[in-house]
Amino acid sequence: MSARHCELVAGTGGLELTDLGARNGVFVGDARVKHATLSGGGSTFVVGRTTIIVHSRDSVEEPSEDAALPGVIGSSAPMRRVAREVRRHARTRAAVLFQGESGTGKDVFARAIHELSGRQGPYLPVNVGAISESLADGELFGYRRGAFTGAVTAHAGAFEQAHRGTLFLDEIAELSPSVQVKLLRVVEDGMVRPVGGSQATRVDVRLVSASWAPLHERVAQGRFRMDLFHRLSVATIALPPLRARRGDIPALACDLLARMRPELGPRRLSSGALARLVSHDWPGNVRELSSALYRAAVASDSADILGEHVQLGNQRTHGPRATRLTVERAAELVRQHSGNISAAAAAAGIARSTFRAWLSSSKEG
Repeated sequence: MSARHCELVAGTGGLELTDLGARNGVFVGDARVKHATLSGGGSTFVVGRTTIIVHSRDSVEEPSEDAALPGVIGSSAPMRRVAREVRRHARTRAAVLFQGESGTGKDVFARAIHELSGRQGPYLPVNVGAISESLADGELFGYRRGAFTGAVTAHAGAFEQAHRGTLFLDEIAELSPSVQVKLLRVVEDGMVRPVGGSQATRVDVRLVSASWAPLHERVAQGRFRMDLFHRLSVATIALPPLRARRGDIPALACDLLARMRPELGPRRLSSGALARLVSHDWPGNVRELSSALYRAAVASDSADILGEHVQLGNQRTHGPRATRLTVERAAELVRQHSGNISAAAAAAGIARSTFRAWLSSSKEG
């Protein structure tokens, strides 16, 4: 920032912001401005490499000293709320369900719960949405040698592998009805019976699951068992999308660029680049932010990433409207790849879970 960068004056219509001729300028949204009036509804502006968010006095929370979670970056009010909930439930045995859009960091929060839980066993993440129905039993509950063609050795399932630790089941909404029945039995009695086995094994597992789709809606539609839903959602934690915590974007961007440093070298964001990042809606959340930063870092021939290097996608790619805009293209990609959702999502250049969300929303709508 410059020594005299900008002037802020409280006016009747909001906060009056005036650029005092600073070299780096003042940005509101992704536009450089000389003067602007900001309301208290979460308006943002960038001065130098600092992002400032304007709130009304009643909406501001005092930051707590223990707000940060292991591996989690963000100190905004929504993140402090999530941190409090995670810490509240971490030491209990309650099954936790994370709900949130694709790319909101469900695995990161699940890991944080495990690290804070004090459990001595491993943390094991399993994307159940990526497991075919025919293989789900063996992957989750294990199998004995000779249980089926190709089972030349015994295999410990995810529940046995996570004994005394934490098992994270991502995309839980994608489980087939038959696997839901078997999962319910394990959750209720803590006993796992491998495929082809005659005896059940008791396991001590803390269960954390996640879904991009609202599970209560799936229950109402008859697509997810109500009894299993209640078992998995003893504690439900909603994760905020990145657009709801814009104040965390600068810190997240710095962390992501630091991770890219071994490959791309040191990079830093200019005021214009930071303003573009903060003003974007990020329908793909942190995953999309990481991709945008990588492209920008590659596009820059120096250590400085300028606004022109930040190439962003369509702002309106989340929610029902996005589904209507993309469903025809999505359906065509599925046909081109013989019904293979993963291959179609890869061809579209988006996360598999997001692609499935678009298709499911379009069918339900």
